Amino acid sequence: MLKTNVTLTITAIVATLIGFGFMTIIVSKSQRYFERQQRLLGEINGHIEEVYTGHSVIKAYNAQEKTNKDFKELNNKLRDTGWKAQFISGLMMPLMTFVGNFGYVAVCVVGAMLAFNNKISFGVIVAFMMYIRFFTQPLGQLAQAATSLQSTSAASKRVFEFLEEEEMVDESNNTVSIDNVKGNVSFENVKFGYNEDKLIIKDFSVDIKAGQKVAIVGPTGAGKTTLVNLLMKFYDVNSGKIKIDDVAIQDLSREKVHDLFCMVLQDTWLFEGTIRDNITYNKEDVSESVIVSACKAVGIDHFIRTLPHGYDTVLDDNTNLSAGQKQLITIARAMVKDASLLILDEATSSVDTRTEILIQEAMDKLSTGKTSFVIAHRLSTIKNADVILVMKDGDIIESGNHDELLKLNGFYAELYNSQFEKAS
Repeated sequence: MLKTNVTLTITAIVATLIGFGFMTIIVSKSQRYFERQQRLLGEINGHIEEVYTGHSVIKAYNAQEKTNKDFKELNNKLRDTGWKAQFISGLMMPLMTFVGNFGYVAVCVVGAMLAFNNKISFGVIVAFMMYIRFFTQPLGQLAQAATSLQSTSAASKRVFEFLEEEEMVDESNNTVSIDNVKGNVSFENVKFGYNEDKLIIKDFSVDIKAGQKVAIVGPTGAGKTTLVNLLMKFYDVNSGKIKIDDVAIQDLSREKVHDLFCMVLQDTWLFEGTIRDNITYNKEDVSESVIVSACKAVGIDHFIRTLPHGYDTVLDDNTNLSAGQKQLITIARAMVKDASLLILDEATSSVDTRTEILIQEAMDKLSTGKTSFVIAHRLSTIKNADVILVMKDGDIIESGNHDELLKLNGFYAELYNSQFEKAS
């Protein structure tokens, strides 16, 4: 084009730049709608999952109409935003067609003026009519691809937010291990907060001897579960040290720390598979006698044998287990793992009083020779603990056994007596 005629080339480029200017304006206007569309799509998917998993609660509270109303509002917002995004971005292709035609007309008009003044021949105008088509065709294809790129750009922002999150510290260099674990645990001036400017656990120190049963009690938000999470190295302490047999867990890899513990949480977790697979989770070569003994210890062996396939019954959506029965299976899982340290986070919260007594007896057998940490709100379940740590606002305010703490007539005695007052 430059070789044929500079004036007509400049005309074609200026016409195209005008079109790109319009396209830039459209992209800037439509991009925010694409981003909002992705955000609303995430919200509506979250709403659907929440409603599906909590449909029993919704029906119990007769909240169907409100739930449908919330869904319609989200759906209408998504529809309106999606329509605007597609409409505005859909203008780009017709606009580029207009730009091509505008360049075509501009070349014809300028070429006609040049031909009228005998500066170019008519053949140059015809050639430029073809050139302008060839010039704008790939630009039009780019404009067509821009719609898909906008949607991709909006979605990728949400993905990159996740990918840019700070990763856990690489522990490949942590080669330290503990052989023949005894179970001595010590917290030395431990400080921790999920946000550095707001500490949950403040200057926490305690020494726990091997084989002791340690109960951690206190009001909600005192830092009980956080303390266990630090012990399991789910989080790293802000300052201070946690030691197991005089080895700081900071020097151990997370996998090696986890191998030292068997853990029963307040929230039960069972995966789709047989009862036997759930009990022997991630542990190989477990004999049938060990599995049966663990189930008998927690009092669930008889129930399992009443199922159609016994221990080979597959747990899925069609298998109805109560919350207590699920909890008993997770406790049996902890028994089978037979680690040196034991953590029970409100393990008996989902079972009835009779089952709770059976579990307590089983736990006494399980914790023999093991260092065990028990988080409990029902203080009657931890009377036989060797050490009771009373936490409040991230600090240990009292420690001792049950009788010693009652004689102190302090915060523990107040908690203990208040439960019996409520019960009466």
